[in-house]
Amino acid sequence: MSTSGTGGSRYYVPALANIYAAFDSYMLPLLRATLGLILIPHGCQKLFGWFGGMGFEKFAALFDKLGYKPGAFWVAVVALTEVVGGLMLVFGFCTRFAALAVAIFMINAVWFTSAKGFFWTNGGAEFSILLLVVSLVFLVRGSGNLSIDEKMGREF
Repeated sequence: MSTSGTGGSRYYVPALANIYAAFDSYMLPLLRATLGLILIPHGCQKLFGWFGGMGFEKFAALFDKLGYKPGAFWVAVVALTEVVGGLMLVFGFCTRFAALAVAIFMINAVWFTSAKGFFWTNGGAEFSILLLVVSLVFLVRGSGNLSIDEKMGREF
């Protein structure tokens, strides 16, 4: 159990210290996998029309209309960032590279959604901001344990 410099417990409820310690090594992998699992279905909506998505052609037309030309190229970039990057995050493979791609994508998403305000219920930026910050955590910290990066002993 960690203690502060004054010799006392750093926890308000010291009895919880062992529980926190027991779960600590699973939290970064849980966050990494959750980020990936959130991204993957969004990419599948764009590529395949799954999960109620419009599919590649309709998304390409939408991206063209929004000024992201050529739409097919940008849909492919975004969807592959979500699907491939999401899978890389889930498994902790080249995590920093995947996190960088997601962060770049989310910077654009924050810029785009900020015109609608903050709250996601109005199509605002809060969800994009959260995904940006979480991707920055993995860009800086790396994959953590329970990852392919850790097993290989290498990180980007």
